[in-house]
Parts: sequence; C-alpha cells; structure tokens
Amino acid sequence: MNESTVRRRTGGRSARVREAVLTATLQTVAEHGADAVNIGEIARAAAVHETSIYRRWPTKEHLVLDALLEFSEAEVPIPDTGSVREDLVAFATSVAAYLESPLGRTLVQAMVAAGSDDTLADGRAQFWKSRVDLASAMIERAKDRGEVPTDLDATAALELVIAPLHFRTLLTRQAIDERAIGDIVDALLAGLARQG
Repeated sequence: MNESTVRRRTGGRSARVREAVLTATLQTVAEHGADAVNIGEIARAAAVHETSIYRRWPTKEHLVLDALLEFSEAEVPIPDTGSVREDLVAFATSVAAYLESPLGRTLVQAMVAAGSDDTLADGRAQFWKSRVDLASAMIERAKDRGEVPTDLDATAALELVIAPLHFRTLLTRQAIDERAIGDIVDALLAGLARQG
C-alpha cells in the first residue's frame, strides 16, 4: 500500500463521515427544526459513533451551524451576467430566496443565537469571509468593465446589498420581492454614480 493510498483513504473516510453527519443534521433540521437535533440520533442516521461527532463538533449548536453554513454555500451561487446590476440583483434574489426557506431562516437564527461563543463566532466569521471573498468577484468584474469605481470597497458594497435582506428577515419580517431587491441595488449604484 503506497503513501498516497493511505492519505486518500484517511481523507476520504473523514470526508464521508463529515458529509453523512451534516446530511443527517440538515434532514433533521428541515423536518423537525434545530431544537430536534440530538447527537445520538444523528450518529445513528449517519451510521457513525457519537464520539466521531463530538470529536469534530463539541456541541449540538456547533453541528447545526456547520451543517447550515455548508448548505448555504451551495444554495447561493455567484452570478456572472456581464452587468453589475444584473449580477447584484441575481445574487440578492438568491440570498432572499435562501433566507425565506426553512433552512435559511434556521441558519440566520442559529447565527444570531451563537452569541459570544468563540468557536461559533469563528465559524460565523469564516463563513462570512468566504462568502464575501467569493461574491467580491462580481464587484471586481464590474471594476474591470468600468461600471464601478476602481477603489470601491467590495465588502462594503456587498454589505449594503445583503444587510437590508437580513434586516427584513430578522426584524421587520417584510417580504423581499423583486421590487425591493431592485430598489436596494439601484440605491447602491446611484450612490456610486454620485461619487464617481
């Protein structure tokens, strides 16, 4: 048995355990809510030992947050339409649809509930950084096309689009429709045009 076979098997098993546990967790959250997650039940559904779960996720909250973050990365793709406005509208539409889904609402609530737990806060920060890093490609392409100023802070621009969606989901519970999304994106672009 060569070294690459051993390395592949170890990483493969670890990845399979992670995938099985996260899938079982998501199914439980989707069907019964985050409060119904029980480590013993998740271990049985994923066909792993509870110790395998606790080794990776010290608490149920860590497990739920990780499962939801993993899921959300796949649910909100980064568009490339050739237009900054259309990219931002498509992106905001995906975010809004995700936030309105049962798993999306659970993720937002779990992230808020994470409070000051350092491990959960680190997971949340890493998630947002990875999402902003990916989504920044829309702004960088817009800079290359001359649609936005070259010194535009991509993170700040994305926050101006995403924040109102979360505000409506968490606080005002207003619907996020096509018009609201268009108004949010247009307000950002109008502000940028005035600066230019």
